[in-house]
Amino acid sequence: MRKPLRVTTLSRLLASCLGLTLALPALAERGEVQADDLADLSIEELANIQVTSVSKRPERLQDAAASVFVITNDDIRRSGAATLPEVLRLAPNLYVARSSSHGYSISARGMNTSGNSVSNKLLVLVDGRSVYTPLFAGVFWDAQDLVLEDIERIEVVSGPGGVLWGLNAVNAVINISTRSARDTASTLAAARVDTDGGSAVVRHGRAEGELAWRAFAQVSKHDNTELASGAPVNDSYRRWLAGMRADWARGRDRVTVNANLIRGRLEQPEPGALTVTGFDPQLDRIESDGANLTARWDRSLDGGAGLSVQAYVDHTSRKVPPLFSERRTTADLQFQHTLAPWGAHSVVWGANVRHSRDRIDNGEIVAFLPARSSQRWASLFVQDEIALREDWRLTLGNRVEYNEYTGAEWLPSLRLSWRLSPHHAFWSAASRTVRAPSRLDVDTFIPARPPYLLRGGPQVRGEVAKVFELGYRGQPLPELSWSLTLFHHDYDDLRTQEIDPSGTFITFASLMEGRSTGVEAWGGWQAARNWRLSAGFTAMHQSLRLKPGSNDINGPRMAERDPRHTWQLRSSHAIDDSRELDLMLRRVGATFGVESYTALDARFGWRLRPGMTLSVFGENLTGSHAEYGPVAYRTEIERRIGVKAVWEY
Repeated sequence: MRKPLRVTTLSRLLASCLGLTLALPALAERGEVQADDLADLSIEELANIQVTSVSKRPERLQDAAASVFVITNDDIRRSGAATLPEVLRLAPNLYVARSSSHGYSISARGMNTSGNSVSNKLLVLVDGRSVYTPLFAGVFWDAQDLVLEDIERIEVVSGPGGVLWGLNAVNAVINISTRSARDTASTLAAARVDTDGGSAVVRHGRAEGELAWRAFAQVSKHDNTELASGAPVNDSYRRWLAGMRADWARGRDRVTVNANLIRGRLEQPEPGALTVTGFDPQLDRIESDGANLTARWDRSLDGGAGLSVQAYVDHTSRKVPPLFSERRTTADLQFQHTLAPWGAHSVVWGANVRHSRDRIDNGEIVAFLPARSSQRWASLFVQDEIALREDWRLTLGNRVEYNEYTGAEWLPSLRLSWRLSPHHAFWSAASRTVRAPSRLDVDTFIPARPPYLLRGGPQVRGEVAKVFELGYRGQPLPELSWSLTLFHHDYDDLRTQEIDPSGTFITFASLMEGRSTGVEAWGGWQAARNWRLSAGFTAMHQSLRLKPGSNDINGPRMAERDPRHTWQLRSSHAIDDSRELDLMLRRVGATFGVESYTALDARFGWRLRPGMTLSVFGENLTGSHAEYGPVAYRTEIERRIGVKAVWEY
C-alpha cells in the first residue's frame, strides 16, 4: 500500500529547501566561484577510462580482460544517492537489497547467503584498504561511510580477483578510489534533506606547491522505517564521519595519506532469528565506531617500471547488544613491483602480510570461543601479461596465500584476450578462488553457555569456486558501446549446518556444492549531444545440492536468495548549461520470500550559478515495496523525496 508523506516531515523539507535557496546566493559572494562541468564524458572517453582493478596497473577499460563496470564521480552526483550502498545500485552487475534503514545485502553472481547488513564473497577496498572483517568474511555495510562528492570512481569487477587481491575475492571486487587532494583544493558545503532523514558535509582543501590536503566532516541521520502493515520499525540511525587526505608529489615519487574517524549509533529492528530460538532480548542500539590510517608510496622507475608500498592500521569497535561486543585492530603491509616490459612480457609481482587481533565480549545468546584471537595472513603473487601477437594477449597469474584456518591456498588464473579491431575485443578466463573460513564459521557457539545447541565448525574448509568466463566489449559506433559476459561458477565445500549423529547439537560443516550460470550485459548510447541512455541486464540460474552425509535440508534454499534476473534503464539529459534531468528505472525479479518490484528514481539539478547547485530528487516513485527479509520483520521501502544543495568555491 502506498503511504502518504508525513506532514511534519514534508513541512520541514519545504522549509529547509526555501532556506537553502535563499542562503546560497549570499554564501557565494564570499569568494570566487569555479564553474562546475555538468557534461558527461563521451562514450569514447568512457571506453578510455583508466582502470587498475584487473591488472593492478593502469589500462583502458576497453582493453581490460574482465567484466568491469565503472561508476564515475559524475554518475554519483547525478544519481541522487544518499549512501554508498545506494550508489552501488548504479552497477548492473551487483544486486543491492535493502532490509532496513541501515541494513543492506549486496552480492554479485549469486550466493547471497549472509543476509541483513552483511555480505561475503565480495572483496571491497577503499583507497587500497580492505574493509573485509575476519569476524564473518564480509562487509558491515552500515559501518561504511564516505563523502560521496570526494569519490573519484568505483570499479566493480564481476568474477574472481584472487591473483591480485587474495582470498575472499570470489564473486566480485569493488574497488573505491577517492579523489586526489589536489583535485579538491576548495571549500565545499553540502546539505541534503529528505522525507526520512538528511545529511550535511563540510570540506576544505588547499594545494601549495608539492603538497595538497583536505579535511572534512559529515553527519547523517535516518528516521525509523515501517513494515507493510504500517507498524514502525526501530531502525533509525545517526553517523558521524571526519577525516583528511594529503597528497605529496616530487619527481618520480608520490605519497598519499588517508585518515578517517567514524561513529555510528544504529537502532536495532527485531531480528526474527532470535525470536525463533525463543529469546526475547532487549534490543539496545548498535554502537559502530572506527578509526583508520593508510599511507601509500609510489615511485616510477625507468622503462615503465614502478614500485609501491602501502600500509594501513584499522581499528573497529562494534557493540551489538545483547549478542556481542567486538574490538578489532588490523595492521596490513603490501608491496608491489612492476617490472619494465621485456620482450613480450609485462610482469608484476608483490607480497602482503596482515595481522588482526580481536577481543569479544560475549552476551547470553551467542558466544565466539575463544573470546580473544589473533590471526595472520601472508601471500605472494606474480602475474605475467604476454603479447602473443599484436592483437592477442595471454595473462597468467597465481597467488599463494596462507591463513590460519586452512593453511596455504592457491589462487591461479588464466586470461586470454583478442582485439579484433580498435573498437571490438573478446576475452576469456579460467580461475580458481577461495573464501577462507571466518570466526563465524569456526568459533560460534549458541547459547553462550553449555549445553550448546550450536558447537562451531572446526571441520569447516575454505569455500572453493572454479570460474569460467567469456566476454565481449565493443563500440560499433562512436555514440554506442556495449559489454557482454557469460559466466559459469562451480562451487565446492560450501558451508552447511549439520545435526550431530547424537541429535543433541548442530555444527558447521562444508557439505554443499553447486553451480551458478548466467549473463551480464550493459551498454550506453549517446542519443544526442546532451542526452545519454544506458541499460543493464543480468540473468542467472543457481543450482545447489548437498553432498552425501549432509542433513542440512534448508542449506540450498537459504543460499539461493538472488533474483533470476534484473534490469535497469538510465537517462541523463542536460537540458541546457544550467539544468539537467536524470531518470533511472529498475526491475528486480522475485527472490526468496520477496516479490518482484519496479522502482523509478528521478533527479532534477539546477546550477544557480557557477559552483552552486540545487537538486530535487525522488526515489521509489512507483510506490513502496519490500526488498529483503522475512515478511514479519522486513522494511517496506517507501517513496523518498528531498532536496540537496552544494556550494563550492
